[in-house]
Amino acid sequence: MGTTVRFGISLDEKLLESFDELIEEKRYMNRSEAIRDLIRASLVENRVASEDAEVVGTVTLVYNHHVRDLSDKLTEHQHAHHDQIISALHIHLDAHNCLEVLVVRGPTRDVKRIADELIGVKGVKHGKLVMTTTGEGLH
Repeated sequence: MGTTVRFGISLDEKLLESFDELIEEKRYMNRSEAIRDLIRASLVENRVASEDAEVVGTVTLVYNHHVRDLSDKLTEHQHAHHDQIISALHIHLDAHNCLEVLVVRGPTRDVKRIADELIGVKGVKHGKLVMTTTGEGLH
């Protein structure tokens, strides 16, 4: 980590009050840590917006495993992208529904494409992609 630099910030009083409420709600130790977290979140968001950026993402899928050939189709997609899908977690939610969480790594464009393919499989009830940085270059 680099040298810590102190700087001042000017805010509207009401905005600061709202920020302090958020700090308390999120259980930050102080304003500095909350501001650091907001800056990091903005940097990550900016980084993953680049189609060439190396990212890590989770693809969360909820589906009924009784739907004909659905499990096989999802498995085929996962095998087709075995280099990018680095982990998978399968949970039986009840007698019919399953939750799968896949960890995908690669350039943003590839991670989005893989997620769209999986989420778009007929029979998937809900799917969501969440992307973040690999941590490289983030302080």
